[in-house]
Amino acid sequence: MNLVRLFSGADGESHFEQVPLAFTERGGALTPLRAARGIQFRLRPGTYRSAFHAADAPHYVLYLEGGLEIEVGDGSTHQLRAGDALLVEDLTGRGHRSRALDGRPVLAAFIAVA
Repeated sequence: MNLVRLFSGADGESHFEQVPLAFTERGGALTPLRAARGIQFRLRPGTYRSAFHAADAPHYVLYLEGGLEIEVGDGSTHQLRAGDALLVEDLTGRGHRSRALDGRPVLAAFIAVA
């Protein structure tokens, strides 16, 4: 699984980093349980594009179908596709913008972090 963290830097811009998942062996490979406030599913059309924006609260995004390209202020991009996960923590500054990949709809689960 690909887990990417999107966070606000001291420079007022958003940045990406790869986050290794720490698995323990207890009846299978598990990560520590993290509390959540709720889950919301979002379906975006294949023409989806957003303007730059910061997130309003920390959340995970689990991509279920399609894919999204996310761009930050310095022009860096990251593509996320079905099976990938994103931890969104860019709550200040200019934020990020995104667009659907390949003209396909994007189905994702947004999980609000407690």
